[in-house]
Amino acid sequence: MTSATVYDLATKDLDPPLAVVDLAAFDANADDLRRRAAGKAIRVVSKSVRCRALLERVLAMPGFEGLMCYSLAEAVWHVEQGTTDDIVVAYPTADHEALRRLAASEPARAAIAIMVDSPEHLDLVDAALGHGHPEIRVCLELDASWRPVPGVHVGTRRSPVFTPKQASTLARQILARPGFRLVGVMAYEGQIAGLGDAAGARLNRAVIRWMQRRSAAELNRRRGEAVRAVQAVTSLEFVNGGGTGSIESTGADAVVTEIAAGSGLIGPTLFDGYSRFTPRPAALFALPVVRRPTRTIATLFSGGYIASGPAGASRVPQPYLPTGLKLLGFEGAGEVQTPVTGRAARSLQLGDRVWLRHAKAGELAERFTHYHLVQGDRVERTVPTYRGEHQNFG
Repeated sequence: MTSATVYDLATKDLDPPLAVVDLAAFDANADDLRRRAAGKAIRVVSKSVRCRALLERVLAMPGFEGLMCYSLAEAVWHVEQGTTDDIVVAYPTADHEALRRLAASEPARAAIAIMVDSPEHLDLVDAALGHGHPEIRVCLELDASWRPVPGVHVGTRRSPVFTPKQASTLARQILARPGFRLVGVMAYEGQIAGLGDAAGARLNRAVIRWMQRRSAAELNRRRGEAVRAVQAVTSLEFVNGGGTGSIESTGADAVVTEIAAGSGLIGPTLFDGYSRFTPRPAALFALPVVRRPTRTIATLFSGGYIASGPAGASRVPQPYLPTGLKLLGFEGAGEVQTPVTGRAARSLQLGDRVWLRHAKAGELAERFTHYHLVQGDRVERTVPTYRGEHQNFG
């Protein structure tokens, strides 16, 4: 029995478009993340999942502790729902309403640490809450990009805090401000965690691996110095680093106490190109065949679920099952229809399903209100995504 038949059987009473999460694949991916972390705690990155039931599932597993949210409003909501009492918000916030909700809730204040990388972030909180506000837990973000020579920047553009001295200075500024408590340091190495090293031409793969080795060595030295500089000022509850793609190198850094990961649970197409691990595809979506314009082309309903990031082929969803299908280069995945061609297209009939994979892990949940959780050839249960719970955090 092929996987396509299993998913078709499991959802035979449901009309596509629909999305499933294969629980066996999800759980296997969680086991692999835990193996790669080699004993260090994994903080689950919520943006890569965006489904409360799945977040609760993985948080109940050994080795996974707390959430890393992308929005303060999202973090407060999770506290209100009882998902967890340990949350780091990975990006600074300018959401005054969410800050007021945070300040007004003792459980939220105890659970959540917001991200800061400058005194201006503290000023913004003071402006939203007024002076004399309750103590807000904050995490200092150290920029983890690689800058081998002046003017060259490799990695995501995040914090202005790059050197140990800058980290120490900001830590002292936080400590001097009433209403704030510094509890952690975070550094996200996107040039390692988010960049596959096993795709493309051989020369390109070699250059990426060389860059990642050099970048990891530089970061581990600088991060260690920065953390020690901050610890000379105050004690820390955690030092967070990494992502699904850099668990090994991040975990090897002695100062890191926890590793952030989420995409590895889902296994989207952007994570097919890594040499260190191979996640199983856990989230799939099915589109129905609605047209047969030619003998070699089948047209699917909807499907233009393009992922964020630099525009290009890597951000387009890919046909997965049945095997032997591909998109048309001149039309791609469209808002209302998606034609596919290839060997398998000849046998597709109206109403048949084609299963596709999204390029990024969590963004599929923005397209569907529910995930059908599949165990073998049956739907174990159907659960809402963030959208299904009427939540949209931007």
